[in-house]
Amino acid sequence: MRREFWRSPIRGPWLTSVFGLVLLAGVTVVFVTGLLSYAAYNPDLGNDTTPDKGLLGFYLFDWPTHPAWLYRLTQGLHVTLGVVLIPVLLAKLWSVIPKLFDWPPVRSPAQALERLSLLLLVGGAIFEFVTGLLNIQLFYVFPGSFYSLHFYGAWVFIAAFAAHVALKIGTMTRALRSRRLRDELRTDLAHTRPEPADPDGLVSPAPAAPTISRRGAVGLVGAGSLLLLVLTVGQSLGGWARYTALLAPRNRNPGSGPDGFQINKTASSVGITATDVGDAWRLIVRGGDRELTLTREQLLQLPQHAAALPIACVEGWSTEDQHWSGVRLADLADLAGLPAAANVLVDSVQRTGSFRSAALRDNQIRDPRSLLALRVNGAELSLDHGYPARVIVPANPGVNNTKWVGALTFRA
Repeated sequence: MRREFWRSPIRGPWLTSVFGLVLLAGVTVVFVTGLLSYAAYNPDLGNDTTPDKGLLGFYLFDWPTHPAWLYRLTQGLHVTLGVVLIPVLLAKLWSVIPKLFDWPPVRSPAQALERLSLLLLVGGAIFEFVTGLLNIQLFYVFPGSFYSLHFYGAWVFIAAFAAHVALKIGTMTRALRSRRLRDELRTDLAHTRPEPADPDGLVSPAPAAPTISRRGAVGLVGAGSLLLLVLTVGQSLGGWARYTALLAPRNRNPGSGPDGFQINKTASSVGITATDVGDAWRLIVRGGDRELTLTREQLLQLPQHAAALPIACVEGWSTEDQHWSGVRLADLADLAGLPAAANVLVDSVQRTGSFRSAALRDNQIRDPRSLLALRVNGAELSLDHGYPARVIVPANPGVNNTKWVGALTFRA
C-alpha cells in the first residue's frame, strides 16, 4: 500500500502511455471485429440465445455473402490480434499496478468513480481475454453460454474502456509528447533514468537501480507479441504457416485426400450413428403448405452446382477454399414453393451438442454459391464432414454451415 514499495525506475507516464496507445488501437479493432462476428450469426433469426440483448443489438445488419472470405478475415483478425495483445495488456497492467493499491482506496466521490471505472476496466479486460483464450483452446468450462458471457462482458469492458480513454487521453498525449520514441529506443541500460515525478503517482519516489531499460521493456513486450503472432496466425492464413500455429487446436494437418481438411466437431462427438445417416436417411424440405421428402439419390439427380469456399470458425481457424458440389439452396426453395423465402431453418439429425440448427437469411439462400453440399473436392462427403448432406454458404460462420442436415424449412 506504500508508494515506496514499487521501485521500478522505468515505470512512469511515458511507458504507460506507449502501451496504452497500442491497446487503444488494438482493442478497438478487436471489439469491432467481435461485433461483426456476432452479426454474422444472424442472432435475430434465433441463432443466438443471448437474452435481452435489446439495445445492445442496435447495429445488427444482414450479413453479406461477398466476399466469400469475409468471415475468415474478420474472425481471424479478431482472434489473432486478441492473442497478440496479451503481452501488451500484461505490460500495461504492470505499469499501473501502484495505482491499483492506492491507500486509502476512496478519498473523494470523484476518486471513487475513477476507482470503480478502473475495477470494471481491469476486471473486464481480464474476463474478456481469459474467456476468449479458453474458447479458442476448446476448454468449455463456462458456467453458461460462452456467447452470452463474452457478449455482455465485452459491452461492460468497452464502456469502462471508453470512459477511461476520455479521462486519460489528455494525460496520455502529454506523456507521449514529453519524450521522443526514437530517443528512448537509443537509451541503453546505463543511461536509463526515472521519469520526473507525476501527479498520478506512477513514478516511484524511491526508485531502485534499473535492471532493464525502457527500450528493453518495449522490446520484450514486442518480442512476446511477435512470438504469439507466429504461433497463432497460421490457423487463419493456412498454407505453410499452418505448421507454425502451435497454439491453435486446429493447426494440425488432418491428413491428405479430398476430406483432408480441418474438422470442428466429429460425428461421434455429437452422437451421429449409422442409422442417422444410412439408407433410411431422408431430407425433408418444407415451404408454406408444401413438404417434400428426398433421398440422397434424388438429390444427386437434381441440377448440381459447384463452389470454392473456405470454412471459418469463431475460434479463429479456417481452411483454404474447398471445392464443394451439390444442390443450390435457391433451387430447393423453388421446390418448396417459396422462391422468395425470407429465411430457412436448417436442422441437423445430431441429437446432442450445440448448433443442431441454424437459420440463414434470404441473401444467403439466393447466393448461387450457397449449397446443400453432397460432395467435396471430387469425392463424397466423409461422415465427419457432414455426410450425407451439409450446408455451405459463403462468408458464413462454420457452425452455421450445418452438417448432417435432416430438414430445410423455408419460411416467408
